[in-house]
Amino acid sequence: MSKKVALHNLGCKVNAYETEAMQEMLEQAGYEIVPFKEGADIYIINTCTVTNIADRKSRQMLHRARKMNPNAIVVAAGCYVQAQQEEADSCIDIVIGNNKKKDLIGILEQYGRGNKSTEQKESLAAEGTFAKEQEEQIKTVIDINHTKEYEELHLSKTGEHTRAYIKVQDGCNQFCTYCIIPYARGRVRSRSMKNVIEEVSDLAAHGYKEVVLTGIHLSSYGIDMEGTDLLKLILAVHEVEGIERIRLGSLEPRIITDEFARIIAGLPKMCPHFHLSLQSGCDATLRRMNRRYSSDEYYEKCVLLRKYFDNPALTTDVIVGFPGETEEEFEESRAFVDKVNFYETHIFKYSRREGTKAAVMDNQIPERKKTERSAVMIAMGHAKQRAYEEAFQGRKVTVLAEEKICFAGEEYWIGHTKEYIKVAVKSAENLENKLVKCVVGSRKIDGISFAAIV
Repeated sequence: MSKKVALHNLGCKVNAYETEAMQEMLEQAGYEIVPFKEGADIYIINTCTVTNIADRKSRQMLHRARKMNPNAIVVAAGCYVQAQQEEADSCIDIVIGNNKKKDLIGILEQYGRGNKSTEQKESLAAEGTFAKEQEEQIKTVIDINHTKEYEELHLSKTGEHTRAYIKVQDGCNQFCTYCIIPYARGRVRSRSMKNVIEEVSDLAAHGYKEVVLTGIHLSSYGIDMEGTDLLKLILAVHEVEGIERIRLGSLEPRIITDEFARIIAGLPKMCPHFHLSLQSGCDATLRRMNRRYSSDEYYEKCVLLRKYFDNPALTTDVIVGFPGETEEEFEESRAFVDKVNFYETHIFKYSRREGTKAAVMDNQIPERKKTERSAVMIAMGHAKQRAYEEAFQGRKVTVLAEEKICFAGEEYWIGHTKEYIKVAVKSAENLENKLVKCVVGSRKIDGISFAAIV
């Protein structure tokens, strides 16, 4: 009888990719995948450590798994257990750090050989002589900061039916003062172009039309390998038959050169949708963050993208309330964000992260002040988003249909344009995973623009 496994993912798109890859490995090994509820034999939580809150959520999910089945095997994988090894809780049976998820099946088998079966546990528990603590915890954590190995995982299908996120790079060499990730993910390691293309081809063969290239620091792809870089990878993916759209994960501004922007703008499959990490529009704050660009340099990159693409969707992240941020510095950042005119701006209140340089900086900003600044930025961001989407009214767009919904008793298909604007088109036909040409109308509900098929 196959063991039942429940998986839960916390954190970023890279984590999500790794969780889906682990699920595929389990399925191929004969395990039964079940919802993250009571009744599983094995619970696997792919943890996150980007903030103290992420650490707390990771711990909560691990304890929830233990409560759902005291006799189950609880596996903690990923960034939290990699960075916080000394905090490994007694509720965890198996600890799997980064770069070791590929060994999941062997680790589960090793644990099964070394510990009691479920039947033995239940028998001893009934007698009152079994305690979970009696079992030996397996900890598989390497020195992530000194490995040069890229952990090779593979996906042939994902939870989504139309779009697939492809992990092509791991690790980061930047050491921003607010970020713990380089300590949890290690140095930059790139996936071989051959393996990326094999995976993209496999996904295309399974019907996926859109791929999103992602990584911990995507712009660094290829710096540890001779003869390749992100641009060459994009060009290779563009040649894969069956793939209709290519998106990129978060980029650092310095990768946007005139050559880079000009070449990708000439690729029909390239989506004009770019997430450029900003974090602050104030140069003094950027220096304290150890961000390696100025606001002027960042703005030049946005101008370059707009030179080669027609009204591209530019999105970003901004941290408010970073240590030492004065009212004048916040206003400088706000004015810069206003000037760039982003499609979407993701606002984060600075969260003190133990183990980072920023956590011990002077002049920490009170939570009330961070909340006030966040509200100002969010309101401006919403106005910018509305204006960008309204500019598409009356325009012809192509939508990749993803799922069916009902509005007022009528069937619509939801999908996204190349700019990632969410659009609904009315149709009783099954449009799933089809590219649909339509004209955007003025009607909009809950962030969804309605369009008519042409």
